[in-house]
Amino acid sequence: MKYVALAAIIVSMTSFKTPKQYNADKIVGKWLANEDKNVIVQIYKSGNEYKAKIVWFDDSDDKARPMATRCDSKNPDKSLRNRKLLGLEVLTGLTYNADEEEWQGGHIYDPSSGKEYAAKAWLTTEGMLKVRGYWHFEIFGQNMCFTKTN
Repeated sequence: MKYVALAAIIVSMTSFKTPKQYNADKIVGKWLANEDKNVIVQIYKSGNEYKAKIVWFDDSDDKARPMATRCDSKNPDKSLRNRKLLGLEVLTGLTYNADEEEWQGGHIYDPSSGKEYAAKAWLTTEGMLKVRGYWHFEIFGQNMCFTKTN
């Protein structure tokens, strides 16, 4: 009888998320770029990794080319240049490091240059999302800040 009770306790403990596991999913949602307020990405979980895709961007620079028609024209791979920017996956491979309280090991793609960089992300105490794209070493990088939207 006591083995059954012990097994029930173990099963119930493993079926609940710990606070650190919960924190990993705080990144999920739609995020507006703070600097120019010209792009919204949606971050979602796929398996154990977090990814982001473009769900909106400001197309007011050229009304003859609306958002839904613009393509990944700067991609170095010519076979990918016809991909639509809307819905384009721009962040992949992030996994949550609970000890560091940040998402690491990702890659971020910049469609305006066609370049890909290593990436990590973290939440500030104010609830802003900071994403750092860098080339080989974090010191050679740049941060982008985002605010969660509904």
